[in-house]
Amino acid sequence: MSSSDSKNSRKDFVWKYVIEVSGEQYLRCKFCNQRCTGGVNRLKHHLAGTHHGMKPCSKVSEDARLECKEALANFKDQKTKRNELFQEIGIGPTSMHESALSKTIGTLGSGSGSGSGSVSGSGEPIPRGPMDKFTTSQPRQSILNSKWKQEERKEVCRKIGRFIYSKGLPFNTVNDPYWFPMIDVVANFGPGFKPPSMHELRTWILKEEVNDLSIIIEDHKKAWKQYGCSIMSDGWTDGKSRCLINFLVNSPASTWFMKSIDASDTIKNGENMFKYLDEMVEEIGEENIVQVITNNASNYVNAGMRLMEKRSRLWWTPCAAHCIDLMLEDIGKLNVHATTLSRARQVVKFIYGHTWILSLMRTFTKNHALIRPAITRFATAFLTLQSLYKQKQALIAMFSSEKWCSSTWAKKVEGVKTRSTVLFDPNFWPHVAFCIKTTVPLVSVLREVDSEERPAMGYIYELMDSAKEKIAFNCRGMERKYGPIWRKIDARWTPQLHRPLHAAGYYLNPQLRYGDKFSNVDEVRKGLFECMDRMLDYQEHSVGLI
Repeated sequence: MSSSDSKNSRKDFVWKYVIEVSGEQYLRCKFCNQRCTGGVNRLKHHLAGTHHGMKPCSKVSEDARLECKEALANFKDQKTKRNELFQEIGIGPTSMHESALSKTIGTLGSGSGSGSGSVSGSGEPIPRGPMDKFTTSQPRQSILNSKWKQEERKEVCRKIGRFIYSKGLPFNTVNDPYWFPMIDVVANFGPGFKPPSMHELRTWILKEEVNDLSIIIEDHKKAWKQYGCSIMSDGWTDGKSRCLINFLVNSPASTWFMKSIDASDTIKNGENMFKYLDEMVEEIGEENIVQVITNNASNYVNAGMRLMEKRSRLWWTPCAAHCIDLMLEDIGKLNVHATTLSRARQVVKFIYGHTWILSLMRTFTKNHALIRPAITRFATAFLTLQSLYKQKQALIAMFSSEKWCSSTWAKKVEGVKTRSTVLFDPNFWPHVAFCIKTTVPLVSVLREVDSEERPAMGYIYELMDSAKEKIAFNCRGMERKYGPIWRKIDARWTPQLHRPLHAAGYYLNPQLRYGDKFSNVDEVRKGLFECMDRMLDYQEHSVGLI
């Protein structure tokens, strides 16, 4: 070794663990007197006990072993980063690069450098001057590498986007919970990954996923036995006019899809619905089921009653969301509501039926859209009224503007009629406000029971009472205004939705049971006792009463 290299190497911390023998060219371990035929790096492996090129020292102190181990780890990290740097910038390490970087890395590995200061080739920290605060401490090559990585990511993202666009996949595909795990494992695999073929996807990969699902369903079955569960039935018609019925099981472990049957070749009467539901109860086990939930169609009502006659421990419960939607439909048939909804639909239909008028509206509403009524859910009709009322001033300004008055639409029959409704009908806006006040509390209940944020069973009783109170309050307590609304609600609530399970859920819900507004009326206690009589044995019933 040259005199310069010898001088630099003597600065390495490992020399304090070396025995120097006069006239000997090799290093000797201070702890075990073992001769090292290599340099200081090999001696570090000897002291660290890595079994790399030399037998580990059996007498080294713990502090010395950890110090050498940490230095070797730092050296390895720096070497890895150096190789990645050369690969990214597309050049191979020349002898000059290798020599210069090796000296620097060797110095860093020896631990002689300070935390944040730069280190020279001799191992001494480079003093920082007053101009250094105006310069970046990040190497220029690192900045270039970062920018190059950004460009590389853009290219990868474009390839992913191109695949999604070519297959017509919805953009929310990337919100799927399995999306990021897939991307992570592909990235961790690194270059050379060969994606699965179509044959693999439909053979061994599919079989392993089915096996995994079989394991998961066992956990759900344990929850069904421990907590009980609810069977949910949902019938619908697909694009090919096939009548499909889905069966799902809900429990505290979440909702599990059981199966879907094609009922197109059978008449959807009560007998067939009873057969399908009874088979599901048999498959899951009657002792695990609390209730069977369906919609309010007459065939399902018939099937539910027959099911409760045969199965003495479970309940049939109509879908709360469907019942509330029917309540809103009944309310919508009242004179004031029906007239107001009809006029509101005409206004929205006229605006959205003509491109120029829609564009004009967006300039006045600052791109806020109006909710358009849907066919399947009657609640959207009242949400349309709400969005219309929020844009009241913008619509008045639009139909009063010079741009509207000078257009050809201002002279057409549809335009004149719509403008007259918005600007000059003295009852339109007050009636819109009245319809909103008398239905929005019920729409809020619909949103609550139709979401999966919390189980609705323990809250539906209190939610309905609270909604009726809000409607009465919005009508300033005038019975002639809220009375017809209440009667429409009770006509559906009492015979259809009001079930002993709802009363029991209300009574046993600790969040409501110990509140100041808890209503311990006979109706609630009666529902609780009915549930206990039906669902518990005599001994369990006695314990429950105690």
